[in-house]
Amino acid sequence: MLMAIILFTLAGLAEIGGGYMVWLWLRESKPLWYGVVGSVILILYGIIPTLQSFPSFGRVYAAYGGVFVALAVLWGWFVDKKTPDLYDWIGAAVCLAGVSIMLWAPRS
Repeated sequence: MLMAIILFTLAGLAEIGGGYMVWLWLRESKPLWYGVVGSVILILYGIIPTLQSFPSFGRVYAAYGGVFVALAVLWGWFVDKKTPDLYDWIGAAVCLAGVSIMLWAPRS
């Protein structure tokens, strides 16, 4: 379970960080190397989820989506300095609850 959490977190940080670098390049006129580095990081994001031990692509990516939402709220808070409100936190908690149900619910 710890390895799954670590891999989801790494994938989320790679997707958000890579996307942010591309955003800065295209939307805020940062140098081209921001876009190149961001693109390389996004390639890593595509690789990291394949290291999960869960056999179902759909389940892994659906569960990852919930982790992504929570990480995006944190990224916005710490990097973009946009303080999340109560509904941001509730939404992120609901997403993480969904992730837990999808991945670790007992199945027959």
